[in-house]
Amino acid sequence: MFNQLCRALGIEHRLTKRRAPQTNGMVERFNGRISDILKTHHFQSGEDLRATLHRYAALYNHQLPQAAPGGKTPLQAMKAWFKSNPELRRPYDRLGWDR
Repeated sequence: MFNQLCRALGIEHRLTKRRAPQTNGMVERFNGRISDILKTHHFQSGEDLRATLHRYAALYNHQLPQAAPGGKTPLQAMKAWFKSNPELRRPYDRLGWDR
């Protein structure tokens, strides 16, 4: 289902080598932070869990600068990349993300 959605949105889905987290360090760190949230919080319901994860993803993408993209948030880094590559589609236009 995920691959079908990627194709429908014109997104190239690439995989990294298994058991090589150094090739995908930011994702591994993000997953570790999610794991910490799951270990340290008691959720009242599935909806509570879903809302917490959505809030954290929004915080991470919009508010927390990361070292790898030059101290920018992930969304700022993505916008800068698309600005320097205007010939490429801008998926956030389709998803309703603010600029």
